[in-house]
Amino acid sequence: MKKIMKTLYINQPDMYLSLENETIVISQNGKKFQPIPLHNLEQIITFSHSAITPALIGKCAKSGISLVFMSRNGSFLARAEGETKGNVLLRREQYRIADNPEKSLAIAKNCICAKIFNSRSVLERMMRDHAPRIDCDKFSQKSIFLKEAVSKAENAPDMDTLRGIEGEAATVYFSVFDDMILQQKDDFYFHTRSRRPPLDRVNALLSFAYSVTTNMCAYNLEAVGLDPYVGFMHTDRPGRKSLALDMVEEFRSIICDRFVLTLINKRSIQPEHFDMKEDGAVYLSEQGRKIFFEYWEKQKYEELKHPYLNEKMQRGMLPYVQALLLARMIRGDLDCYPPFLYK
Repeated sequence: MKKIMKTLYINQPDMYLSLENETIVISQNGKKFQPIPLHNLEQIITFSHSAITPALIGKCAKSGISLVFMSRNGSFLARAEGETKGNVLLRREQYRIADNPEKSLAIAKNCICAKIFNSRSVLERMMRDHAPRIDCDKFSQKSIFLKEAVSKAENAPDMDTLRGIEGEAATVYFSVFDDMILQQKDDFYFHTRSRRPPLDRVNALLSFAYSVTTNMCAYNLEAVGLDPYVGFMHTDRPGRKSLALDMVEEFRSIICDRFVLTLINKRSIQPEHFDMKEDGAVYLSEQGRKIFFEYWEKQKYEELKHPYLNEKMQRGMLPYVQALLLARMIRGDLDCYPPFLYK
């Protein structure tokens, strides 16, 4: 099993990254910061118009360190990597499954069942931990609905039906999302999911967390030899990481949503950490992104038990482990893809 490697986030503008021996030297307006060793990095994510020397780009490509370029609003722009990992036989089998509606549906069912199951687990945990502060009868009704939705998803006869079940379950889950926000209610509220652009602070946090997690899934899918652009539920579209979007479904509630709720309810993030645009769009500010990633890196080291492997692991390992299990299923070592179920 591989260990968790660190991610270097470049958040401030006008940064200059260069290579010096086996370290990254970062400078800004002539001022140099502490060099960062390359050996324990797995990727560099920049949210600014940073300059990166060709020597550093070449070293990262050779060392398997991914360079990811994001807009200041958190949208994916580009990724620079070295030689494609894995083998052609694994990817050819992935493409065959993607072209087979029956086999694609079987994998998609497992991903969506896990998404709904994990969403229900978040509601159940909320009832256990905060019963006096929420309407438990309301949460219980939503939980029962999601439990039934899991069964429906398992028996969905086709992809369109599965998508319909997933959409209805998401609507029910998000109908009580605002109730799970227990602090700073005047500034952090959730009425409906808004994406492009996010129209309130909670949606801004959710979109940012989903984008970061999708990138994690894409990186780890490539690490085990799969093509993150060819999915089973999400259809092919130029530039869309469809397989990463398939995989991120099971992580949305347990990694992203719970993290966002914790940031708000523990007052780690504040209203002033957002930029409010004239068109109504809301994005994390530079300081907001810094706070986000400070806590994001910490939560990657929290331990949990994987129900399929029956062993403890750090939360940040989940995308890699699930990518590995998916690769094993595609290779024929497993009968089906075992998604992560949070209990």
